[in-house]
Amino acid sequence: MAVAHYTGRCQCGAVAFEADVDLDQTVICNCLRCQRLGAVLAFAPRDRFTLLSGAESLSAYTFNRHKIQHLFCKTCGIQGFSYATAPDGREMAAVNANCLDGVDPRALHPQAYDGASA
Repeated sequence: MAVAHYTGRCQCGAVAFEADVDLDQTVICNCLRCQRLGAVLAFAPRDRFTLLSGAESLSAYTFNRHKIQHLFCKTCGIQGFSYATAPDGREMAAVNANCLDGVDPRALHPQAYDGASA
């Protein structure tokens, strides 16, 4: 699989987005938030991610070093994506593959990332 275009949304549909991600390059993280969330993350440069609707429905949560903006729907609580800056300075979106339309995240083969130690 290579980079492909996907649409996604929260559970209630208030927040919708699209992104170009490579589902062969997904990650699961063991930090306190990701582990409890059960997120399977796929990454897109911010210029390959578009929030289609629901900006007013989003709330942000940050923790630890406050470098990642975890965005979730105020209505249903689903976190479809986060914004952060990659170590090389690129603005990125981390998309929760659980929120992508037509994708079964259980069929993916994510790599483990030790976010608990980062």
